[in-house]
Amino acid sequence: MIISRTPYRVSFFGGGTDYPIWYRKNGGQVLATTIDKYLYISCRYLPPFFEHRLRLVYNQTELCQSCEELLHPTARETLRFVGLKQDLEIHYDGDLPGRSGIGSSSAFTVGLLNALYRYKGQQVTSDRLAHESIYIEQQLVGEQVGSQDQVSAAFGGLNRITFLLNDQILVEPIAVERERLTYLNSNLMLFYTGIARTAAEVAETYVSSIHHHHDSLLRLHAMVDKAVNILLGKGDLDDFGRLLHEAWLEKQTLSPNISNSRIDETYSTARTAGAIGGKLSGAGGGGMLLLYVPLEKQRKVRDALSDLIHVPFHFENTGSAIIFEDDGQRYEESENLRSSEKYLFLDSKTNK
Repeated sequence: MIISRTPYRVSFFGGGTDYPIWYRKNGGQVLATTIDKYLYISCRYLPPFFEHRLRLVYNQTELCQSCEELLHPTARETLRFVGLKQDLEIHYDGDLPGRSGIGSSSAFTVGLLNALYRYKGQQVTSDRLAHESIYIEQQLVGEQVGSQDQVSAAFGGLNRITFLLNDQILVEPIAVERERLTYLNSNLMLFYTGIARTAAEVAETYVSSIHHHHDSLLRLHAMVDKAVNILLGKGDLDDFGRLLHEAWLEKQTLSPNISNSRIDETYSTARTAGAIGGKLSGAGGGGMLLLYVPLEKQRKVRDALSDLIHVPFHFENTGSAIIFEDDGQRYEESENLRSSEKYLFLDSKTNK
């Protein structure tokens, strides 16, 4: 048996500029981090004693003769991509619910891809996992999704991810002082709104006309630079929360589906209770609500949002890793073959 562990992510700034239709003309960048909440994929050889030759277990159970019969589009296309069609049993488990804006769909793609390669006896780099997951989701499955979630899931950590016009992707870890990073983490609160939706559903309401929002997206792009400067010590860290609020207001101009009256009321309640700023994690429409709240105001915010589930979390920097193999040895591939260089390049056309 092979078990992969892949982190979920929280995106702070720049969301919307990571869609190919935008960054191939204008460039894009995001600031995001992975957190210590994970998606697990287990993969094992299926003995020849069953009528089915492939078993996939997620919130449904599919029993098939071949991956061609799978209803789960990402699993089907990922198995096709790596050339494994049958004789497998695959299970999916996650610490957080799917469709909640924390990159679960891409974590599934990255984690499944990682597990299947190891099942075949191959070790793959983070940049290959990220690139191939983007290709599977955008080209093979045909999802209307951006390119940031796959990169975060594969690499892990707090990164500025830059999308160049030529399809290269630059991953830059942000070297924040430990004390400052701990302070940031302690001032962030995550709440589950209970509203499930996919990023593609929300994105479809504005991506096709994304160039009509040119000025807004340029401002969202510029906020990444401002946020990085704040993290690196140029200004009060509470300015990070204020910038989140500024981005919240700007993001509303992209589509009426990014928020709704229930979410707006929740966010307003949180701000009244002491939150400085916040955002919906992911494309919007529901899922997880991230808030920047000074420590002394957090009890009041928890009380004000007592009808929501509070999800404590910490930053993590491992990315997708194989944590178990059937010979009994456990692996903690904390860098997952990450390059020792600070800058890593992906080219979504050449797969290099």
